[in-house]
Amino acid sequence: MNTKKEILIGLLVGIIANTVGTLLYIVLFSDLSISETYAAAVAQEHIGSLLALGAILNLVAFFGFLRIKRDNRAKGVLIATLLTAFLILLYKVF
Repeated sequence: MNTKKEILIGLLVGIIANTVGTLLYIVLFSDLSISETYAAAVAQEHIGSLLALGAILNLVAFFGFLRIKRDNRAKGVLIATLLTAFLILLYKVF
C-alpha cells in the first residue's frame, strides 16, 4: 500500500486515540462533566496535563502497529504524539 496513505492512517489513529484517551481519563477520574472538567482545566491552566494523559493511549496504538508489522502506521502515531507534545509546549509557553 502507499506509504503516505499508511502514515496518514496512523496519524488519524493517533489523534483519535489521544482524544479517546483524554475523554476516558475525564470520565473515569473526574467528578465533573466533560465540559465542566474542560472549563476547570482551562481556568487552572491544566489543558496540557489532560492532553498528556490522553496521549498514553497512543502507546497502545503504536506498539500494536509495530506488533502487526505496520511500521508506517506506527510512524503516523508517532507523528500524532509529537504534534500533541508540540501543542502542549505551546500551551505551556503562551
